Amino acid sequence: MSDNPFGFGLPPEEPENGDEGKEKGKGNQGGPANPFGFGTGAGGADNPFAAMFGSLNPNDLGAAFQQLGQMLSYEGGPVNWDMAKQIARQTVAQGTADGTKDESVGPAERAAVEEAVRLADLWLDGVTSLPSGASTAVAWSRAEWVEATQPAWKELVDPVAERVGAAMGGVLPEEMQAMAGPLIGMMRSMGGAMFGQQIGQAVGVLAGEVVGSTDIGLPLGPAGKAALLPLNIEAFGKDLGVPKDEVRLYLALREAAHQRLFAHVPWLRSHLFGAVEGYARGIKVDTAKLEDAVGQLDVSNPEQLQEALQQGMFQPEDTPEQKAALARLETALALVEGWVDAVVHEAAKPRLTSADALRETLRRRRASGGPAEQTFATLIGLQLRPRRLRDASRLWASLTHARGVDGRDGLWEHPDMLPTASDLDDPDGFVHHEQLDFSELDKMLGEAASRKDEPKDKPQDSGDGKDDESK
Repeated sequence: MSDNPFGFGLPPEEPENGDEGKEKGKGNQGGPANPFGFGTGAGGADNPFAAMFGSLNPNDLGAAFQQLGQMLSYEGGPVNWDMAKQIARQTVAQGTADGTKDESVGPAERAAVEEAVRLADLWLDGVTSLPSGASTAVAWSRAEWVEATQPAWKELVDPVAERVGAAMGGVLPEEMQAMAGPLIGMMRSMGGAMFGQQIGQAVGVLAGEVVGSTDIGLPLGPAGKAALLPLNIEAFGKDLGVPKDEVRLYLALREAAHQRLFAHVPWLRSHLFGAVEGYARGIKVDTAKLEDAVGQLDVSNPEQLQEALQQGMFQPEDTPEQKAALARLETALALVEGWVDAVVHEAAKPRLTSADALRETLRRRRASGGPAEQTFATLIGLQLRPRRLRDASRLWASLTHARGVDGRDGLWEHPDMLPTASDLDDPDGFVHHEQLDFSELDKMLGEAASRKDEPKDKPQDSGDGKDDESK
């Protein structure tokens, strides 16, 4: 688990390429090392207030004060999502660190994506009992990815931001809150704006990295839409020495496999998102630090609040409930990713010469902690361990050999049937232990219910020790 969940922690490290890297960092092309972090770099884009007031260029003062007014006048939910979307779109428009700019997807690329997803679904039919989960295949630009995934980000982030926002507005004693109404409102508005700023920036950076709608193991896009980003797929495969068509097809296999799982395991999405919400309920706030920040707040120097926020004010509670929420989420994500890895490899291995190389590249990509992993880790304080992914993949592959495709995929029928965290430590033990037959249990329960409902019309004992059955 991350020591600084939600990014309220240490500032990003200095870039390795010295002054040249610092110059690039000013434009935020590469994104922050901590996408949700409230950093301290002077004038850096990772500090929304420094970005707003750092240069004090007279030509920009009007726009800066207009933006500040929008921040303080915001009266919506815990996150200013209008600001988040605006900043995400701006980040996308700036391009990535390698200078790649976003661009509209042309007809040829859309057709190529549709064909890749169609072929991927055909191959997957032979390796899983779950039917296709994608009714349509779409090719998105980075900006389209931002727009399409915002509803899912709202569902993920709002519970976390709600907890933090309530703390920011409730630090004053109840008897003083009526007198300090404007200050409380300003605190909540600033909190919503700060979350909007940081989430928008993180989503914008992530849009330059993801290759589909399920990269972080969660269904971020609309249900039934298998989505790929041609521009990012090209960047992903640039230095691999693998034909572009094979790269696209392999990534289409992964996207289509995720879609099957989330479409035909109805409890899975709510299970994952519920674990995030459960974690959010355990967030505690150091009210002493927050009260001190409020008492010293100077509206003309909003960076004071920024400095207070990065001093570890928001931390997860070390409770059994909190640990259980994180363990449940980590295990479920590992099982999802492990199943996809195993199924895709089984489908691709006989058909793509580059299947092994692409599989290992994607595994290392997760292990190295790219923007997708950084965003997720700072969002909920969870660092998904690569070892869990490899263990889960090996477990699903072993289940295929031991129980067949139907027996393996049948475990998704109910969360209680899935392997646990301890099972990932001992895959062989889970694979070869006695398999529970829930169909027999259902049959027994049904028969018991039928007997209970039967009319009790049998002859009563006459008291002489004899009845009709004994005659």
